[in-house]
Amino acid sequence: MNPLVAIHNFGQSIWLDYIRRNILHNGELQRLITEDGLRGVTSNPAIFEKAIAGSDDYADDIRQLAQRGLSADQIYAELAVADVQQACDLLRPLYDHPENGGDGYVSLEVSPELVNDTEGTVAEGLHFWQKVNRPNVMIKVPATPAGLPAIRQLIAAGVNVNVTLIFSVERYRLVAEAFLAGLEDRVAAGKPIRRIDSVASFFLSRIDVLIDPQLEKMAAEGGEKGALAQSLVGQVAIASAKRAYEVFQELFAGPRWEALRAQGAQPQRLLWASTGNKNPNYDDLKYVEALIGPNTVNTIPVETLDYYRAKGQPANRLADKQEIAVLDRLPELGLDLEALSNQLEQEGAQKFTEPFGKLMRVLEQKRQEALASTPA
Repeated sequence: MNPLVAIHNFGQSIWLDYIRRNILHNGELQRLITEDGLRGVTSNPAIFEKAIAGSDDYADDIRQLAQRGLSADQIYAELAVADVQQACDLLRPLYDHPENGGDGYVSLEVSPELVNDTEGTVAEGLHFWQKVNRPNVMIKVPATPAGLPAIRQLIAAGVNVNVTLIFSVERYRLVAEAFLAGLEDRVAAGKPIRRIDSVASFFLSRIDVLIDPQLEKMAAEGGEKGALAQSLVGQVAIASAKRAYEVFQELFAGPRWEALRAQGAQPQRLLWASTGNKNPNYDDLKYVEALIGPNTVNTIPVETLDYYRAKGQPANRLADKQEIAVLDRLPELGLDLEALSNQLEQEGAQKFTEPFGKLMRVLEQKRQEALASTPA
């Protein structure tokens, strides 16, 4: 069996971390859904920057929208929404299936410029939710301090939310609490909570990219601490994810959760993000194989998807918790994982802000060119 299809037997869904107009039109996304069992799509500002600025697929639309008098921001929103709508329509049969299990979703992110703006995040989240006008869209909201109350408010408003930029177990707990509180707010208002879905996107490879060089430096110094540091290289991201999964199992059980489940609530699944390997010394499937288990999603880039189709060996590995002990050893080396996670959050926001700014500049240039070529 195709490993991408077989992985679903262990309770995990594979989503594609990529969107571009050509795969919507040439049948590629439909093929991935039909043949590979793809169950969702995620996007972000960096993905849209590569798609829109890096191709001519959008040239005609950009020209027409510019000639209608739209700003660069408005042109971006129109292009992104159109792609997300088409992807949602392709995945709609999966969403509508009675055993969909929270799949069939396409994610669209609020502007990275709103990362510290609660009110702006809620307003744009609601705007995108209404503009896409598909029940299987998820609005991506960062798990920043400003994002947490926005998550609660959007869930309470009945919006599906993909919470992004989670790097620590402590922040993940707050994200899950915001989701639960949003459902409770909605119940208190007498509104239904069925089919309000959410995922919590826990970022992986970037954790090791930041921490590994510090561990390797200590290892090079030798001694007892050096030996300990060497043993932890490449282990922190997987350990963090598995501890987060323990928190998931804790929060989505017991009286509080059962009261919500009785009214139709579905758990906020953990989604493993940033799962493309960035270290040539590691196996390309490092952040896929180790984290297969029930009630989870893994969103992977095209290259990793292709590699897993050819080489994947799915099995339930989340149940193996031996790596979690790694986290208890970090303080012995003077490493504060929470502080490092805060650094990753700031860097992660920047990694989306920069390409978004670049995209806005490209769109503004194309807008000006379109207006200049418009007959008087």
